[in-house]
Amino acid sequence: MQLDIHTAVQTALVISVVALILSIWFGIQAIRKARALPFFRMRRETMTRGWRLLGWAAFWAILAVLLNTRAEAFIYRFHPPTATFTLTPTITLTPSITLSPTITLTPSLTLTPAISNTPSITPTPAIPLAVEMLFESTITPNPEALFSDLTFTDGIDSEYRPLKPGEVFQNPIDHMYSVFSYDQMIVGSQWTALWYRNGELVHYETLPWNGGSGGFGYADWQPDPSEWLPGEYEVQLFVGELWRKSGRFTVEGEPPAPQPTSTSTPTATPTHTNTATRTPFPTTTRPATSTPRPTVTPYISPTPTTKPTAYPTLTRTPTPTITNTRPPTLQNTPTSGS
Repeated sequence: MQLDIHTAVQTALVISVVALILSIWFGIQAIRKARALPFFRMRRETMTRGWRLLGWAAFWAILAVLLNTRAEAFIYRFHPPTATFTLTPTITLTPSITLSPTITLTPSLTLTPAISNTPSITPTPAIPLAVEMLFESTITPNPEALFSDLTFTDGIDSEYRPLKPGEVFQNPIDHMYSVFSYDQMIVGSQWTALWYRNGELVHYETLPWNGGSGGFGYADWQPDPSEWLPGEYEVQLFVGELWRKSGRFTVEGEPPAPQPTSTSTPTATPTHTNTATRTPFPTTTRPATSTPRPTVTPYISPTPTTKPTAYPTLTRTPTPTITNTRPPTLQNTPTSGS
């Protein structure tokens, strides 16, 4: 929780008033109780404590008056307000009166956007409908939010201070910043920055505000260096749908040629080499591989021929011839016995 000097003084004032009321209450109760005590010593101690509390009540009353009237101004003599850097937006409120000349310059620039992107609202800038449809925040923005004049630079430090501020920049350009200070912003409210080149919208960013209520910020754009065409650029800042500040700068000189086109041509040549790699596949002479297939067929044809040759080798016919020879030999033996 951030506590400023005004809040601290008001807190001390409330504590003083509470202490004043309690001192008066307990002091009166002590005096009443002392009058009812029968013993002198106890009555005197209780009476003394009651008057002492009333004395403290007088002290708290004086302190509360001083805190309410003199304390804050006295502290500011030794500790200036911490929000001194936000005084710059309040000072630039007076130049907002001088925005009337800048608004008279905008019709010459906004005549072209009136045909392309922006509506016919030429006196004050407006958000295009296509960008407005991208709003995400549902928080109502503060209509009293303040923005300082925009400072353009191609580099900033860690504290958002411009390194090379200017109004005219020479190509080549890589990254451009629009630095400003702000105050009374509400975290989560929609914030939009529009970048125009010669009245034509070339870049935008819109998102819920993620900074603090006051401080320094920037809007930036980092396209390809070839997109920084020479011309007059304008940056417009909006809080919700309310326009807050605009600034202009000029880009001179021709931008560098786009690099991606040169890198894309070598990538096409390897694709042709892939077609050349497919040519060896027909040269592999697969018909030569089909020639062994007839050689397989002779091996299959002898296998059935061997099977018939196996059946004759069994020669079942000799077996009956053997059985026929043995019985006659048996018949000869009994005849010899007779």
